[in-house]
Amino acid sequence: DVKNAFYIGNYQQAINEAQNVTPSTPLVALQRDAFLYRSYIAQGNFRIVMQELKTADPMLQPLKTLVDYLSPGANKPVIVADIDARVAKGTELINDIFLLVAATIYYHEDNYEAALKILHGSESLELRSFTLQCLLAMNRPDLAKKQLKLLQDIEDDGTLTQLAQAWLNLTQGGPGVQDAHYSIMELSEKLGALGAGPAAVGAAAAASRGMWEEAEQMLREAQARNPHQPELLLGLAITAAHSGKPAEVSSRYLAQLLDSHPDHPFSKDYNAKTNEFKRLAAQYQPSVPT
Repeated sequence: DVKNAFYIGNYQQAINEAQNVTPSTPLVALQRDAFLYRSYIAQGNFRIVMQELKTADPMLQPLKTLVDYLSPGANKPVIVADIDARVAKGTELINDIFLLVAATIYYHEDNYEAALKILHGSESLELRSFTLQCLLAMNRPDLAKKQLKLLQDIEDDGTLTQLAQAWLNLTQGGPGVQDAHYSIMELSEKLGALGAGPAAVGAAAAASRGMWEEAEQMLREAQARNPHQPELLLGLAITAAHSGKPAEVSSRYLAQLLDSHPDHPFSKDYNAKTNEFKRLAAQYQPSVPT
């Protein structure tokens, strides 16, 4: 199933499944192509998407903006300003793909309120799920619970609903951590290999229960399919430090994260603290050489 493969982050499987779909209606064709191109984007295969979008359905064209935003060297302030203008104009707000692209960009910008404004009132299960993610990012589990109830009313046993339940349970901690762990394991058993996002959630839940080896195994399996994904590298650095491995193992994962993802929030925070430490240490260097 194309959707489920995409939702669990198994993007190559989603691509393979999409290419085997013979659409029965134009709407099915549009949905297939949306997941196909989004899977390529998630893999960083931007050229394929930009080439095929030249002749694709007009409803898919907002994906060009997402590619532009995620591309190395992107002029992000200009792209965000363009999204702001298009949102204000309002003509694209009937297109769920535009809503998804705009909300994704706002989410990356940590502008969760703008993302929520875009997503408000959407009937799409995926966009409702995205709303829950934004609420958790804003540290509003109380509102996220209400959003989860809406998801459960629509599709209680759906993949997105199970993922949303796991996100919420993990955020709340306590007994919910075990439930989050079980939810992710159930998805893995039902749908197969997990991508970076669900694997990181499952690993975090396992680690919170002291199951460091299982956490590391989940991360390693996901990393085999996506070697440079930042959440996986960060998770592997943490699990290596807690599972008795030599210190250089954790340091290698950390160095890989810092080198390949300098704009990741953790990398920015780590580098800022490192520079601040160096600045403070310099103030206490001996004034007379020893």
